Amino acid sequence: MASTDANQKESLAVQDSNVSHIERGLEEKLQGAILTEYAQTGITSEHKMGLREALKNYPWAMFWCLMVSMCVIMEGYDTILMGNFYAYPAFALKYGQYVPETGNYQLTAAWQSGLGNSSGVGAFFGALINGYLVDILGMKRLILISLVVLSAFISITVFANNVTTLCVGQILCGLPWGVFATTAPAYASEILPLPLRVYMTSYTNMCFIIGQLIAAGVLSSFSSQKTWEWAFRIPFAVQWAWPVILFPILLFAPESPWHLVRKGRLEEAEKILRRLQSKSCLADPKEALAIIIHTDNLEKEITAGTSYFDCFRGAERRRTEIACMCFAGQIFSGTLFAYNSTYFFQQIGLNTVATYKMNVGGTGMALFATLLNWFFLMPHFGRRKIYMTGMGALTIILFIIGFLQIRATGTGPLLNAQAAFTLLWTFTFQLSIGQLGWALPAEIGSTRLRQKTIVLARNAYYLSAVVSRTLENYFLNPRAWNLRGYTGFVWGGTALLTLIWAFFRLPETKDRTFDELDILFAKKIPARKFAKTDVNTFNEDEPITAAAIIA
Repeated sequence: MASTDANQKESLAVQDSNVSHIERGLEEKLQGAILTEYAQTGITSEHKMGLREALKNYPWAMFWCLMVSMCVIMEGYDTILMGNFYAYPAFALKYGQYVPETGNYQLTAAWQSGLGNSSGVGAFFGALINGYLVDILGMKRLILISLVVLSAFISITVFANNVTTLCVGQILCGLPWGVFATTAPAYASEILPLPLRVYMTSYTNMCFIIGQLIAAGVLSSFSSQKTWEWAFRIPFAVQWAWPVILFPILLFAPESPWHLVRKGRLEEAEKILRRLQSKSCLADPKEALAIIIHTDNLEKEITAGTSYFDCFRGAERRRTEIACMCFAGQIFSGTLFAYNSTYFFQQIGLNTVATYKMNVGGTGMALFATLLNWFFLMPHFGRRKIYMTGMGALTIILFIIGFLQIRATGTGPLLNAQAAFTLLWTFTFQLSIGQLGWALPAEIGSTRLRQKTIVLARNAYYLSAVVSRTLENYFLNPRAWNLRGYTGFVWGGTALLTLIWAFFRLPETKDRTFDELDILFAKKIPARKFAKTDVNTFNEDEPITAAAIIA
């Protein structure tokens, strides 16, 4: 009997030893020539994979990207909510002052700037903190914590009795919004294969628009309530819906396999990669894991580290510049003028009901434009061409709005034409740079610095928005500069400058894997030659090291 027990214990010990050996074996297998072979096979498969095949093989990856990106709906909702409250009768009555020139209540330009920028200020610091915490906590845990924190902060905005309290509440709500806006595109880029990458990183922008569309509908439904305070408190309270819905779902979301690899948890990363596939998928998860390890090792050679400081060294400096300009370019193209359209419509003489109906229609057009971009532009045209064409069209539209103001007086066809061109701007924006402003920063940064690159890019957006929103309020406010349609000349000028920048600096990233982009940037290939340059990351004539590229 004792002999039998001893044999059983010996057998169990051997099994435990085998399990431990298998766990160590995965890391040993994915090294050297075997790692290269797996990674080469995986990259070749990604390049050959079509969109339909990717959708069939990675439905769960798509699902979790959809869920994580839905967190951004809240920031999109608030963006249009606060910007359009300025023309909201009940809101202006509660927090504004009577203006004899217009015969209604309005917030001062200073408070318009304060409230309009408050959530952006919070989001700036939230994004910055995210760049540190995500390396410690991982994307999933940080998102869940942020949802809980946001639920508490929303109550401040709902029950604010004065404009100062409302401003503080908006700043605090901005902290988790900054986390969502910088985590969602990074998450999508890290769990999806190459054919799906641009769709789900740009889907973040679609969630932004969905939030705006919901806000436009909510605002329109209460716009006839002139004095009822809950006409603007209920729209704030609607924001509680998203944490309640998303938190229990995201409890089951997978962590990013790239984060797990960087932490040395290869077994968990492989399980996640297998979980993201469909049961019918024939691809070996070890190939995807090998690509991650290969790219991570390559970036360890060509970059000095993973801090914010490293984003401004060597080849990373150029990548950071491009990511920041792509995001900030949304502001420079006139976003705050077009998405502040209800206030602009009010200043050119449209009544409140018509103003908010046009706002709903414009947001609906924006959502339709994102779908057109997905199905008709992205599959056939490069990112660079779409971005530059869109920016050029936006520049022309803004100048037309400015020229129409020269002849516009009182009310009439020219003012209606200005409103129509503003809606056309919204449609064109979402057909082009509205989508790519989110997708490109998620593709441009190196994988080890991706989260921080996106943070810096989004913060470039927030900083640009703070300055631009402050100026915009003075441009349109009748008690300030009262430029009305002439504002189109200002934003037309900044859009033109951004177009010139894009011509010389924006590279083509379509159909490029992350390791290929690493080589192209490390070799300092000019932006206009990215699309035509052949690169083989497994057969470079000269090794690329940090010492070789850090200037």
